[in-house]
Amino acid sequence: MNFDKLADLLFPNITKNIEDYMQIYPRRNITGEVTRLAPSPTGFLHIGSLYGAIIDYFCAKKSNGVFYLRLEDTDDKREIAGAGQIAYDMLKYYNVLPNEGYRGELSPIGEYGPYIQSKRKEIYQAFCKELVKKGRAFPCFCEKSENKEDILQRREQQLEESGIIAERDVCRTLTYEQIEKNIKDGKPYAIRLLSMGDADKTFEFNDLIKGKRQVRQNIKDVVLLKSNGMTPYPLAHVVDDYLMGTTIVVRGEEWYPSLSQHLEIFNALSLKPMKYAHTPNICKYDEASGTKRKISKRKDPEADVRYFIEKGYMPEAIVEYLINLLNSDFEQWRVNNPHKDVLEFPFSIKKIGSNNPMFDMVKLHDVSKNVVARVPANLLADSIINWAKNYNPKLYTIIANKKDYLTEILRIDRENKKPRKDLGSYDEFESLFSYMFDELYVPISKSFLGADKNTIKNILSQYIKLYNEGDDKQTWFDKIKSLCEPNGYCADMKTYRENPSAYKGSVADVSGIIRIAITDRENTPDLYFISKILGQDKVISRLKDTINRVEQKS
Repeated sequence: MNFDKLADLLFPNITKNIEDYMQIYPRRNITGEVTRLAPSPTGFLHIGSLYGAIIDYFCAKKSNGVFYLRLEDTDDKREIAGAGQIAYDMLKYYNVLPNEGYRGELSPIGEYGPYIQSKRKEIYQAFCKELVKKGRAFPCFCEKSENKEDILQRREQQLEESGIIAERDVCRTLTYEQIEKNIKDGKPYAIRLLSMGDADKTFEFNDLIKGKRQVRQNIKDVVLLKSNGMTPYPLAHVVDDYLMGTTIVVRGEEWYPSLSQHLEIFNALSLKPMKYAHTPNICKYDEASGTKRKISKRKDPEADVRYFIEKGYMPEAIVEYLINLLNSDFEQWRVNNPHKDVLEFPFSIKKIGSNNPMFDMVKLHDVSKNVVARVPANLLADSIINWAKNYNPKLYTIIANKKDYLTEILRIDRENKKPRKDLGSYDEFESLFSYMFDELYVPISKSFLGADKNTIKNILSQYIKLYNEGDDKQTWFDKIKSLCEPNGYCADMKTYRENPSAYKGSVADVSGIIRIAITDRENTPDLYFISKILGQDKVISRLKDTINRVEQKS
C-alpha cells in the first residue's frame, strides 16, 4: 500500500509535519527537570493528584527546572465546567503552584502551549498522519458498540487458537480501495496504532519508583484518534510530553499496565521517551469490608482536596502529611527542623516506597497540630476568622470583630519553645474554646474530679475572696496553694486524712476544681491566662454560678 497516499486521504487538511512542530517547540535550554501535572477536568482535584503534584513540584524546584500544568480535556463527555479552574485554585491554595502552563481564568504562562489538549487537535493529527505514512497506523471502521458477548467470544477464540489475547483490529488488513470506499460512503472511523509487539516477548524498563521491571510488549492496536478527530490519552501523552520537554512523567501506578503501549508509540515516531515515575496509590482502611482499598472518588470525602479546606486544615499540614507518605524520613527531619521551609527537606524519588501508603486521618490530625503550633497567634486568628466566614457563619458572627481577643486566646501557651498542640483544624476551635465566649458557653459540670459538694463549695467560696486579676502569676499560684491547707481540700476529704497514701488534695486537684468551675473543662491551656482574658467580673460570676448549680444538684 502507498502509505503517503493513504495519509493524504485521511488527513487532507493537515499541512504541517513533525519537523515543523519541532521548530515551533524547540528543546528547552535548561538543565533541571521538567515535570507536569495533567489532570482531566472531570470534577474535583483528587488527593492522589495533589500527591503526585508534590513530587512534580519538588523535582522541578530542587533542580531549578520547570513544573507546568496541562489540562487533558479530550473526553468532552466527562468534562465538568469549571473543573480546570478548581485544579489550578487548589494547587495555588496548597502552595504547590506550577510556574508554567494553564492558570484558569488567567492567561497561561509559557512558550509551549496551548496547555489545554482540546486546543492541540491539529498537532495530534499531524503526528498521527506521520504514523500512517510510516505504515504504523490505520483507519478502523468497526462499530464502537461492540457488545460484551462479542468481545468475550472473540477473546475465547483467540485463546484457543494462539494461547494469547491479541487486541488486533480486523481493519488493519483493509486495502486502500476499501478504505477509500468507506470514507466516500461516509462511514465514521478512528485511527489505530498498528502494533508490532509480540506477546511472548518482554523488555526491561527502569521506573524511577518501581525500579527495573520486565514489561511485556504491547499487542494492542490502541486508538490514536477518535472518530471526532480528537485523540485519547496514549497519543496525546506522547506528543505533548515530548513537545513540551517533559523529562519525568509522574503518574499513578494504574497507568503502569499501559506503559508498553505508550513506549511503542514513542518508538514508532522515532522519539526518545522521558523517564517515568509510577506512584503507589493512596489507600485507606475500609471499615465495612475490613480491607485496604484505594481512596475512592465516589465513597470518600477526603478524596476531594477541598474537603480539608472545609474542615479547616492548614494547607501546609496536608502537604507535610503527603510528603511523609512519600519520604518516611520527613517526620524526623521536621522534628529536628521545626521552622525550616519544607523545600529544604532532602526529598528524593528514590526514597518513595513501592507499597501503597495508608491515608490515616488520625495521623494527619497529629501532623496538623504540629503545624498549627508553629503559627504565630495573630496570623492564626486571621486564618480562623477567614475560615469561619465561609464555613461556620455562627462562629464568624461571634469572632469577626474580635481579632485582638481571639489572638490573646490563641497566644496562651503558644509562642514559646514547647507550644501547646491542641488545635488541629479550625473546625475544632469552637468546641475547644467555647468557654471563652458567652455566646457559646453552656456549662454542665458533670464531674469535679471526685470531690464532694462541700469541698467544691468551700474551695470556690474561698477562691472568690482571694482572686484578683491584677496578681502576677506567682502570687496567683501561691493563693491556689493556700487552699490546700487544713481548712481547704484535704480537710473536707475525710478519706484522704485517714489514709495518707490515698491523699490527692494537691494543687492540681484544687486548681482542677477551679478550672472546671470557670471553663467547664478538666483540661485547658494555662488557667491563669484564661482568667486574665475573661476578666475579674466574669471569673467571679462563673464561680458563684457553679456554687449555685452544685447546691441545686444536691
